[in-house]
This record gives sequence, C-alpha cells and structure tokens, in this order.
Amino acid sequence: MGNAWARRAALLVCVVGLAACDALPRSGPNKSEIYAGSVQKEGDAFVVAVSDNVTRATAVVPALGFTSDFTSAGVVGSDTIRPGDVLGVSIWENVEEGILTTAGAPASLEEVQVDGSGFIFIPYAGRIKAAGNTPEAIRRIITEKLADQTPDPQVAVRRLAGDGATVSLTGAVGGQGVYPIERPTRTLGAMLARAGGVAVPAEVAVVKIIRGEKRGQVWYQDLFEYPELDIALRNGDRILVEEDTRAFTALGATGTQTRVKFQTQTLSAIEAIAQVGGLNPALADPTGVFVFRNEPADIANAVLGRTDLIGAQRLIYVLDLTEPNGMFMARDFVIRDGDTVYVTEAPYVQWTKVLSALTSTVGAADSLATTAATAGLF
Repeated sequence: MGNAWARRAALLVCVVGLAACDALPRSGPNKSEIYAGSVQKEGDAFVVAVSDNVTRATAVVPALGFTSDFTSAGVVGSDTIRPGDVLGVSIWENVEEGILTTAGAPASLEEVQVDGSGFIFIPYAGRIKAAGNTPEAIRRIITEKLADQTPDPQVAVRRLAGDGATVSLTGAVGGQGVYPIERPTRTLGAMLARAGGVAVPAEVAVVKIIRGEKRGQVWYQDLFEYPELDIALRNGDRILVEEDTRAFTALGATGTQTRVKFQTQTLSAIEAIAQVGGLNPALADPTGVFVFRNEPADIANAVLGRTDLIGAQRLIYVLDLTEPNGMFMARDFVIRDGDTVYVTEAPYVQWTKVLSALTSTVGAADSLATTAATAGLF
C-alpha cells in the first residue's frame, strides 16, 4: 500500500508539473502569443509576413548629403590673403649701401603676420593693405612704395601657413585641432587626410559640417564614391567625425541577446542575425523570426495597403527562413535603427523543458517515497 501511495503522489506531482508548464523558464513569447497580440485579434500591433512588396515599402536608409549651399561653393583661393595669415617678404636693392640691405644680399622678413585690420608693416614702405590681395598684388605695392627711396627694388612675397582661413576638426579623427586652409587642403577629403584620417571604421564613419547656420553630413566613404560631395571648405567651418550611432536589439533564441551597433551603412535581417552569432541551433524556430518596429504612418499605410492610418504604428514583421524564398526575403529586408529582432524558441524546446522538469520531479518523488518507506512512515 505504501508503494501505491508513493506512486499516486508522484503521479500527482507530474500532473501538477504538466499543468504548470507555461511557467517554465523561456526567452520570451512564442509565436502563438505574438499572433494573439495582433490587431486582427484585437491587439495593438499589425503582424505582417515579409514579402517583396513589404521589402520595397520598408527599405528606408538614412538620407545623408549636402545642400546646394555646400556643393555649389567654389574653392577658397589659396593666394587670397586674410587677416591672420603669415607672409614671407624678401627685398633686394641695386646699390652698395641700401636703405634695408647691401647690393646682392636680400633683406628677408621671414614672418610678417597680417593684423586684424588686414595690414602689414614694411620698413620704409609703411602700412600696406594685405587682406583681400594676392601675394603678387602686395609685391607690386611694396615695390612702388620703395621705388621712391631706392633704385629698382626687387621684391618677393610668399604666403606662409597662417590662421587667416582655418577649420576645426574634432571627434574621431587622427589629430583633432585647428587647421589652415592651404592649397593642398581646400576640400573636405583633403583636410580629413591632413588630420590623419578617420579613427573609426570607414564603413560607419559620418562626417558632419557646421557652416554658420547651415549643417550637412555625409558618409565618409561617399566622399570617394561621389566626388561632388568632396566640398570646398570655408573659413570657420567646424568638422565633426562620429561613428554611426544606429543600433538594433537582438533577443530570443539567437547566439547572443544584446544591443548591437550597425557595422555597415545598410543592414539586412540576415546580416543582423549573423552579427549576433546566428540562430541558436538547440533552441531557435526558423519559422518564427520577428522584427518589432514603430513605423511612420506613410510606410505603415503602404505596407498594409491602407490610407486611413494616422501617426506611428506598431508593426511586427515575420520572416520564415524555411520557405523556399525565406532566406532571400531575410537578405532583402532592411533593418532600421531601434528595431528589435526576436527569434522564438522551437515548440519542442518547451516540451523538453517539461519532460526534464517531470523527470526531475518523479526522481524526487521516488527518493521521497524510498526515504519514507525506510523510515517506516507507511
């Protein structure tokens, strides 16, 4: 009788365990529970199977680029002198004892900085307007002013590196700082090269420019693929290089559950799954790959074939990788910033957990019955 009681107790425990199988640990909702929350079943999210039409309607990527204010600007003339520039001036005289030097030996003024008002000072020539002129124009002015005091003076003027026209570079560049706009660095790409290039992967580097009240940004790689985006720089431009901040969240039966940054400009569902280690072969249901997203009304209407939706809508996109074209759909479906990629567990996983729990429970019951019998309790 004691053994019969023990078996009945063990059976009771098994029944209780089976009834409580929904409380077993799992990574998230199953397919049935997700579908139960759809609008079609009085839920608050639209569940949509991914198709070619859905893929086309949702293929939205960040639109980066420059307005015509940036692309139509000409390069800064490297010979135009500005306040803050530094000039090198050399003067020769054709007399044995000149006012500045002797015959054959130049009087060199290695660094003459243009002051805030745009003037420079040359001995015996006085204050000369330099800003707005070219080195050649300044040479002629100095020559004319000295000609009244020394016969046939020979003058050479060259522009040295100065801070008359500069840009600032910050963020993920090799060398942050303030750089002068010179002949080799009059465009964005050349200036970034002067600063040591970008310090983040080129595929996800974003270059932003602030010019007064105007702003623009482009992908770093596009500077090389689209030459028109390699814009001319202007004095005072502020250049910021940042790594792309877009990310998606991976949950469920994947290789890892975490928030993942984009590693390329565009990211497909199949690439997103690969980025987190693929589907967990021991847990994942390849027919239940879901992408949760808040869609703008225009895209939601296009996806659902409607025109009446207003405001952001909750959409759940379903990918079935076991279908003949399932992998192609996953390859073409674009993941966007803020998406949640969720992979459900295969149905048998819960049964495995139930059986494991029941086996453990029955084992515990047998052990309890054995102990009770040994103690003479029944």
